[in-house]
Amino acid sequence: MIFAIEEINNSTDLLPGISLGYKMYDTCGSIARSVQAALALANGNDIASAQSKAQCTRPAQVQAVIGETSSSPCMAIATVIGPFHIPVISHYATCACLSDKTKYPSFLRTIPSDYYQSRALAQLVKHFGWTWVGAIRSNNDYGNNGITIFTETAQQLGICLEYSLSFFRTDPPNKIRNIIEIIKLSTSKVIVAFLSYLDLDVLMSKLSHHNLTGYQWVGSEGWIFDSQTAKKDQLHILDGAIGLSIPKAHVIGMREFVLDIKPFTLSSDDILTEFWETFFSCKFNQSNSSSENLRECTGHEQMSGVPNSFIDMSLMPIFNNVYKGVYAVAHALHNIIHCNETRNYKEMLDPFTILQHIKKNNFKTKEGDDVYFNDNGDPPARYEIINWQPGVDGIVDFVTVGLYDATLPVDKQLSLHNKSLIWAKNSKQVPVSVCSEKCPPGTRKVLQKGKPVCCYDCIRCAEGEISNITDSITCVKCPPEFWSNERRDACVKKEAEFLSYEEMMGALLTAASLFGTCMTAVVAFIFFRYRKTPIVRANNSELSFLLLFSLTLCFLCSLTFIGRPSEWSCMLRHTAFGITFVLCISCVLGKTMVVLMAFRASLPGSNVMKWFGPTQQRLSVLVFTLIQVIICILWLTISPPFPFRNLKEIKDKMILECALGSTLGFWAVLGYIGVLATFCFILAFLARKLPDNFNEAKFITFSMLIFCAVWITFIPAYVSSPGKFSVAVEIFAILASSFGLLICIFIPKCYIILLRPEKNSKKNMMGKGPKKSW
Repeated sequence: MIFAIEEINNSTDLLPGISLGYKMYDTCGSIARSVQAALALANGNDIASAQSKAQCTRPAQVQAVIGETSSSPCMAIATVIGPFHIPVISHYATCACLSDKTKYPSFLRTIPSDYYQSRALAQLVKHFGWTWVGAIRSNNDYGNNGITIFTETAQQLGICLEYSLSFFRTDPPNKIRNIIEIIKLSTSKVIVAFLSYLDLDVLMSKLSHHNLTGYQWVGSEGWIFDSQTAKKDQLHILDGAIGLSIPKAHVIGMREFVLDIKPFTLSSDDILTEFWETFFSCKFNQSNSSSENLRECTGHEQMSGVPNSFIDMSLMPIFNNVYKGVYAVAHALHNIIHCNETRNYKEMLDPFTILQHIKKNNFKTKEGDDVYFNDNGDPPARYEIINWQPGVDGIVDFVTVGLYDATLPVDKQLSLHNKSLIWAKNSKQVPVSVCSEKCPPGTRKVLQKGKPVCCYDCIRCAEGEISNITDSITCVKCPPEFWSNERRDACVKKEAEFLSYEEMMGALLTAASLFGTCMTAVVAFIFFRYRKTPIVRANNSELSFLLLFSLTLCFLCSLTFIGRPSEWSCMLRHTAFGITFVLCISCVLGKTMVVLMAFRASLPGSNVMKWFGPTQQRLSVLVFTLIQVIICILWLTISPPFPFRNLKEIKDKMILECALGSTLGFWAVLGYIGVLATFCFILAFLARKLPDNFNEAKFITFSMLIFCAVWITFIPAYVSSPGKFSVAVEIFAILASSFGLLICIFIPKCYIILLRPEKNSKKNMMGKGPKKSW
């Protein structure tokens, strides 16, 4: 401060013709002494002020206060001086609470507020992936307010505090033992220390007795750049510490000024005299009665020849803050005086005016640093990120590894240089400090009961759900046409399932269908080859050939059920099946009625066959079939079947099937077939006891019995079968009933035609042969 005042007083550009005076108070960090000094300043007692270089013409009145160093004394001073509007400019009080202008209207500072430092520390912790940390703070306004803001920001960033402990250098031993036990039992490996260097020195000495090494320390500016703390760390407890520091600075001429100080060059003789005597172990004006055998001080001793922390310029950033504070006052005075040259500046220098001009200041120091204050009286927040790295002879090097600038956008505020960092125990591997390991993709976080949000279990996503990011809190459901893969980290398109020709079941059903078609063709060929034989002619050859044709269509229509469903295949498969089966049953019904009519016609006086001749038989088949055709046309017109992707039947597959459209249409088709089959079965059953040699009703009865049994069992099997199996059940029912009709009605006749030709005679058909059943 003296250096800055001397420099201003010797300047011809700033406050020319005016000298700044000063008065120093040593409060020893005591709040009581700070308040006492503040009251003395407010009362104008023993205070020098801005005065003319020519002559002091009135009692001194304080215009501004530079100090204090700590937050708590500053709060006391600012509270006392605030009503008088006397500016208080601190170089090292960082508590965010001092930014409250309603409580401290005249307080300003040249060091950033802890509001920014605490947030920067939280971002630094988050940057290295530490989500489970402990915190120790000084039990004063600095530590308590700082760690409160850190905790709030940490929670927003997903960081949890395992513990938060307060400590003060005068705490009793039992409290210190409790702090050590908590650290020992903790699982976090990172400690955020929002401490002053005085508190940390005491705590470190206690930790060294318990060999608590290996923890990664994250420090505030209160100690991270303190060389004395580094020298005292003999057990390397703080090795690899990282934290925020005031940016490095260099005040030109400061070191030379300190080295050139002489006890008779400054007005504060008492302070400087005591310092000089202590520094050089000598005594001014030594009396003969003095018991101390010290040499006499000459006042010309060279300070550069004595190694001492006083000439250590490592604290230059703090010196620079004091330097800026003094210059802020000088620039405000300069602006007031030179903007009102026509008036008496002594009348204008009231503290409120000076305070307003200090707040409006915006200037550069000779080193090029910008100096200005925001609405809260705070400077722009900029920090260097410091890493403790082992240097020569075990001396710690404070290596700058990054920067934090709160004036930049949020995503650019924190920047780390491409320098190798040293961590706890001189490791080059970033420490891990988490309560739970990260949940990989395919899982989600589930909080552990009674623990912070950073402690969780990783639960695998359910089927059909995925998470494709690390530490996902939810699993996302796949779209309806997709399903989760085995790792549950991606949705894949569901496998389309339908009865295809390539798979075994589809190939077997296709083979059975073609075999039935070929078998029907062979039977038709045999009947055509022996069409003039009595057994073919006696059993209504025209209806037999029409029945064989319809059976061929029945076998072939089952092929429409195999393959990927399309709009045309869906409409064709059920309608073709319904019409061909009605045609088939109509033919069987016609043959049954022929048997009955033929028997009735053989009775004396019966003339019934003229009412059921070939024309009537063809017409009956046509009418029965036409009814089914009309039902199918209405079905296709009103609500036809259509291809449908069934996404619910099987969760991990997409079933391609034919939706019925109109359920009523489907059951109407099946119901009509069932009515005809039942009617045919009843007629055949009634005709089963007619004379054997002329009777095919028993074979029709067997065939219709099989037909009805197949389709009665088909209904529950069809309803309960999933996916493509329901289609397979329907094809099986078609083939089974078709084979039943073919085998029961035509194979016995083929047997007689090919193997028992002697029975294939008119005589045998008329019942004049041997009485032997087929």
